[in-house]
Amino acid sequence: YRMTMAMKSLAFVLTVTLFLSLLLSMKLHKVSAYITKNVNRDSRLHSNGLIRRKRNLKPSRTAAALFLAAASANAGNECNNDAVGGKELADKIMAFQHNRKRQGMQYRIIAADEHESMAGKMEEIYPDRFTFHKTSWGKFPDGTDNIEIGGFTPHNLISGEHVLFLASFHNNDSTLSQFQVMICLLQSFIESLTVVLPYYPVGTMERVTKEGIVATAATYAHMFSSLPSCGRPTRLMVYDLHTLQNRFYLHGNSVASLHSSIPLLKERLRASNIDCVAFPDDGAAKRFAAMFQDMGMEIIVCGKTRGDGDSRNVAIQDGDAKGKHIVIVDDLVQTGGTLFECGKVLKDAGALTVNAFVAHAVFPNRSWTRFALGGDRACFDKFWVTNSIPTVTDVLPKDDVFEVLKLTQQIIDDLDLYSSS
Repeated sequence: YRMTMAMKSLAFVLTVTLFLSLLLSMKLHKVSAYITKNVNRDSRLHSNGLIRRKRNLKPSRTAAALFLAAASANAGNECNNDAVGGKELADKIMAFQHNRKRQGMQYRIIAADEHESMAGKMEEIYPDRFTFHKTSWGKFPDGTDNIEIGGFTPHNLISGEHVLFLASFHNNDSTLSQFQVMICLLQSFIESLTVVLPYYPVGTMERVTKEGIVATAATYAHMFSSLPSCGRPTRLMVYDLHTLQNRFYLHGNSVASLHSSIPLLKERLRASNIDCVAFPDDGAAKRFAAMFQDMGMEIIVCGKTRGDGDSRNVAIQDGDAKGKHIVIVDDLVQTGGTLFECGKVLKDAGALTVNAFVAHAVFPNRSWTRFALGGDRACFDKFWVTNSIPTVTDVLPKDDVFEVLKLTQQIIDDLDLYSSS
């Protein structure tokens, strides 16, 4: 009787095993195609800065998909006809798994006053990834800092965690306060510190031509490099840094992670009739032109030429503006003199519409008013800027030529890329 039951059990096991094997062989190709499709999609969306984390697979589903795809690669390479194809699939699976791991990292957010709305939005969109702890940025009667970092009381929720610090260096007083908070965080046994500083305000002051002038780009880099270590370098995320060599000024305990806001502009361009990108100088063209190659847009490069005496005039050096809908692209705007001259030249050359985009709207002394409707430099149909400097963009008129592109989702996307170029 026992032998009979054993034989029946064995037969049952063999039958189930055969059935599962047949089912697995039928599904392997589809699963492998699914993994490849998702990896390609993630890579494509990452390259355009458009990936949305809400579409993450559940861990169990991801693990199953990875297991089945790996089995497919090992079972005769059904999806690939040679060893090279199998290796490519394995690399895609590894990249897929690596990206999912990064996207699952959780952060505690500490933010400067000016970026608290961004911090709240990040927590609202992805509550499973981000927790925002509000900080009190107070002052004592004598003007010195009276700061209380959120998340430490009544229970310490910061130590041992990955911390994301949203910084805004819009003036020297605020900058010093935020450096003090960064030091305190790094001395609080955190797992890691990522500083998001969308606008690096001293990027234009990286060299001197006269002894005694302070190169503040170098001094800021020294301060970042001298931050305490939590066991790994502090990651400094910066957008559209004016002089790219500034990243090499950092050393020791801080590493620059450079990113761009151009993907935000490209989203707008795809929904518009703009068919040409112009640059105010050769430097901007060398830096940004390659980012628009996938859109098939014409490129125009302007530049300054010598006029009478010591005067410099903006002229088109390469390209044709006639009949075009144009956007001028640059990294930042101060008073906007060159941007305005470039816009005038393009319109005089026959452009149908001229728009502008800058990553950083510095606009000292409210110089943006000259570009608003009714201003003496109101030559642009649309003026796009990002909210990298919220102290400026928060006061721009809503029903005017200005449109503020939010960096929130771009920062979340770039947080997982660990780019340094």
